[in-house]
Amino acid sequence: MTLAVSLTLATTLLLPASPQLAEVRQSEGGFPATIRVMPGSPARVELTNTGTLPITAWSFTVATPTATGVHREGHSADVYLSEVTGNLPGALPHLDRIMPGQSRALPVDAAGADASVQLTALILQDGTGLGDPAALKTFFDHRATEREQLRQVADAFRTVLASKRGMAALEDLRQRLQSGTDESEPRRTAREAVDALLQKAKAGSEDDVDRSVRTYADFVAKQYETAVAHSPKQRYL
Repeated sequence: MTLAVSLTLATTLLLPASPQLAEVRQSEGGFPATIRVMPGSPARVELTNTGTLPITAWSFTVATPTATGVHREGHSADVYLSEVTGNLPGALPHLDRIMPGQSRALPVDAAGADASVQLTALILQDGTGLGDPAALKTFFDHRATEREQLRQVADAFRTVLASKRGMAALEDLRQRLQSGTDESEPRRTAREAVDALLQKAKAGSEDDVDRSVRTYADFVAKQYETAVAHSPKQRYL
């Protein structure tokens, strides 16, 4: 019953050898963070927030020398919605905001003993974007799209619950969420949640059903409010 909280991208390139990517530090790269390859298996990197604001999105590249050049693996995640979803059952710890002073172990596909990692972009809690403009544009475009998708789902719940309750509301919501060509992640997740509530409703009272659907509607509304708060205030530094 949770909506997606992340945008994860992975790319691999084989490029000519270049100087080893250094650990990014606040004093060196302008980021309020450090990042390093962690030893051991499975392959992971550690991102540490050395600033004063939570980190809500990040992008980095792991580089591993090969016999013919350098294997580069890019990763990014946008986790601003974990402000609402981070404590839910099944939430992934590595897809949570990184609070000031916290470190997060992030899984990667490969990182050998001679691998290095470079931080390329960050977004902070106040909407400040740091680093590569192309990466930041991808993040903020995604947030704007997700904001509108969540608005549509929140509007559907608000419209239905203004005039219906319990099983009638769930049946109406199922019809609305199944109609149309938009198969966004928020709509799909909400539809699956409504289906699950309908299954549970068979063993509950009408009042219990109504409480459950209104609780989920409040959850969707909070996600939309969070998306609104995190999408219009971006600043690029």
